Amino acid sequence: MLEAVTTDRAPLPVGPYSQAIKVEGKFLFLSGQIPLDPSSGKLVEGDITVQTERVMDNIGAVLAAAGADFSHIVKTTVFLVDMADFSQVNAIYGKYFSDRPPARSCIQVAALPLGARIEIECIAVI
Repeated sequence: MLEAVTTDRAPLPVGPYSQAIKVEGKFLFLSGQIPLDPSSGKLVEGDITVQTERVMDNIGAVLAAAGADFSHIVKTTVFLVDMADFSQVNAIYGKYFSDRPPARSCIQVAALPLGARIEIECIAVI
């Protein structure tokens, strides 16, 4: 059984995809979040720390809509336009996870949608 998860507390998809898909009420696959302000639909202004905070807040909103939180995340993939941003992203990212941070990959990419500098996708177990 598949269930699409949607919330207006995170940006609406900019294409034909769901914010997240819940599988049999156990697994949650979150689409990549970029630093869009959910109320305006526009990229937030600011440096990589501001963009990372917005991405994490968007992820938190989708998790909440699915009945989960950051403690349920088991895997993330971080996409960065510039790997020089890694330490700043890591500092913000780490604030959202306690004693058991999820497995993670970090990949440098040539570009991200709408000129974002960061995108993060997640897998959670509920």
